[in-house]
Amino acid sequence: MIGPFVFTGLPQRVIFGSGTLGRLAEEVRRLGCERALVVAGPVQQALATRVDGLLGELSVGVFSGARVHTPVVVTAEALAVLGQRGADCLVAAGGGSAIGLSKALARRTGLPQLVVPTTYAGSERTAVVGETEDGHKTTRRADAVLARTVVYDVELTLHLPVGLSATSAVNAIAHAAEALYTHEVSPLVVSIAEESVARLASSLPRIAAMPADPDARADALYGAFLAGTCLACATMGLHHKLCHVLGGAFDLPHAATHAVVLPYALAYNAPSAPAAMARLAGALGAEDPVSGLLQLEERLGVPGSLAELGMPADGVERVVGTLMADAVENPRPLEAGPIRDLVGRALRGEGPPAEGWAA
Repeated sequence: MIGPFVFTGLPQRVIFGSGTLGRLAEEVRRLGCERALVVAGPVQQALATRVDGLLGELSVGVFSGARVHTPVVVTAEALAVLGQRGADCLVAAGGGSAIGLSKALARRTGLPQLVVPTTYAGSERTAVVGETEDGHKTTRRADAVLARTVVYDVELTLHLPVGLSATSAVNAIAHAAEALYTHEVSPLVVSIAEESVARLASSLPRIAAMPADPDARADALYGAFLAGTCLACATMGLHHKLCHVLGGAFDLPHAATHAVVLPYALAYNAPSAPAAMARLAGALGAEDPVSGLLQLEERLGVPGSLAELGMPADGVERVVGTLMADAVENPRPLEAGPIRDLVGRALRGEGPPAEGWAA
């Protein structure tokens, strides 16, 4: 029997396929715009130049200073460029950093966005923006930050390094996994989440074996699209909040932080979300979702500890204090002792305790 639920879909045009980048100009015109500022990070300069060329007279130039965790100082720089160029829309090309900056600009200006994701981040599907100031990362929902159009081009992911593919995809799995135990869960979100995890988990070993396999890349990108849809429709819990605290405090790489933290967060929540864990195990093709995920990450060479990513050994108390001070919607209430042990174990890469953290 299907119980009562609430589902809110977000208005967004999605174009998925190979070679879809060539449709950018027509999509900008579809938005009724004619002066696009291209937003990217430094590592995506070549793509940004290509996008600028494809837009031709519709482009007013490129801002390629996007940084991870969307520092407000960078947003201020981009705002100045935006004003100087007289842009009437934003075209973000790249991963979460480019998309985050585009969202921050849209929040301040109300300009429409067209987004071309090149990783499996999922942020392009949501009306959530996270910004960092003075070592603290905050997130908010606002209709103005939802991209009007997303263009997924499988060809842009064919040469994504295997390591980044793995961490980015586990980041996407985290979106789907947490959507399974949110209080906003609905039958539709459950189906989307299970399909997302299954696509991502099955495509990653194929990508590791043959990085330019177009079928595997298409499956992964489709799985990421589905994961982003989950992220857009549900409130996230412990995992996402902890990753935001870690990223803001220590400027850790976003996707890799998610990949390290997810097995620990799942182990913490497992006693309070048995149905979600069973669904996740099935999607991963494992008896237990935590061990299944750890085995997949080990197979893919995902970093094993927060220390590897740059978290200092004395940072545990800072993280626990910040996390416990904020309200977090989570199936299991946050308890300082187990959370402290969780963060310490993730720092050292020890893995969750075999018996889990008893609820």
